[in-house]
Amino acid sequence: MSVTTYTVTGMTCGHCVSSVKEEVGEVPGVTGVDVDLESGRVDVSGDSPDDDAVRAAIREAGYAVNA
Repeated sequence: MSVTTYTVTGMTCGHCVSSVKEEVGEVPGVTGVDVDLESGRVDVSGDSPDDDAVRAAIREAGYAVNA
């Protein structure tokens, strides 16, 4: 199990957090998603989920992900 941290911009409310959690949670290999709205920090845990797929899921939710 690994944890990867992403910085997401554009989230402003609880609905934003829910959207990111839902989209990222559907990526194969993801077992947990923890989002901190204030900092934009998104911790993704799982069995080596594909980094590109996680980033695409964040973009699909409507937000930008930083390097």
